[in-house]
Amino acid sequence: MTEKVLVVDDDDQILRALRTSLRAHGYDVVVASDGESALEAAATSGADVVVLDLGLPDIDGMEVIRRLRAWTQVPVIILSVRDSQDEKVGALDLGADDYVTKPFGIEELLARMRAVQRRKGAEELAPAVMTFGPLEVDLAREQVQLDGAPLKLTPIEYKLLTTMATNAGKLLTHRFLLQKVWGPSYGTESHYLRVFMRQLRQKLGDNPNKPSYIVTEPGLGYRWKAEPDRD
Repeated sequence: MTEKVLVVDDDDQILRALRTSLRAHGYDVVVASDGESALEAAATSGADVVVLDLGLPDIDGMEVIRRLRAWTQVPVIILSVRDSQDEKVGALDLGADDYVTKPFGIEELLARMRAVQRRKGAEELAPAVMTFGPLEVDLAREQVQLDGAPLKLTPIEYKLLTTMATNAGKLLTHRFLLQKVWGPSYGTESHYLRVFMRQLRQKLGDNPNKPSYIVTEPGLGYRWKAEPDRD
């Protein structure tokens, strides 16, 4: 089945370029040039992924994300000239799945789209056991093995691992991880994450300078690099 992409941007040149490039790579493309028409298209087109600019002429892209997340979990990739850390964190915290800064390369955007599509499929399947090469995460039994041997993790380390592994490829902000692992009253204690991420990396044998599993996104959060193995 052909994947359908909703591209939202008020720049006609970018819309035309993306429509041409994405169609050439086999995607069915729907376009919108403002926030309201984007929301309408998202509701009626059956898009599999949304590529969204933030600087729209009517409602801001941040508001579009907020409204989308009120009723759908369709993957959203931000494609914006805005490159401040606050903008990126804000969009990701609202529910965007990834963030690409303009100017951009089409191959990078395609790779990000493939990643969110793979992740969506993995979420729909919800496997009880996830394997990442030598690492096996048994969500049903709450057990982890590395190279066939049990890996002893603290409850916090296990929660961090499973939160990232079940969101493979997605940039998870500090606030998201803190609230998911420690609770809703947390959000600014990024030093907690540094301590436990360092411990988790050591147990996984993951070199932070050449990671197989956990990638640090400076100032933003962390990304689980490995994709789950397929049978």
